Amino acid sequence: MAKQKTNPNYKVVAVNRRARFNYAIEEEIECGIILRGSEVKSLRNGQANIAESYAAVEDRELWLINCYIAKYKQAAHFGHEERGKRKLLVGRRELAKLWSATKRDGRTLVPLVLYFNHKGIAKVKIAIATGKKTSDKRETERRRDWQLQKSRLLRQRG
Repeated sequence: MAKQKTNPNYKVVAVNRRARFNYAIEEEIECGIILRGSEVKSLRNGQANIAESYAAVEDRELWLINCYIAKYKQAAHFGHEERGKRKLLVGRRELAKLWSATKRDGRTLVPLVLYFNHKGIAKVKIAIATGKKTSDKRETERRRDWQLQKSRLLRQRG
């Protein structure tokens, strides 16, 4: 068997695990993100959290709001804000689609994953989503539990 080459640049920094539970994901879009040097260093150390963040279209620009990136200790004087707004980079047509989804249709833009791609560039995967009701959340939990039970039964009898 041939060994698979793993790319040392690809690294997942932060995952929003609650997003798929709280929202019904309709479409995912990969976005670039504008960062300062100290922010990139903190991300390389894996010190970020996107669980409480969201994206919004403001003044014809896409922003990631309330994303936590820890301070980088070695950048004492030239550091960054931990919970500042960060600009996301998308194409003009994608931006128009995101704007219409949020303003007209009342959907939410939720970040799913913050990662470095194979070229070593920081990316954010955001999703156009609608909020789930409590009954939908219960149904998702029931379905997940049944899949888990089913896999256990098959393993025992298999």
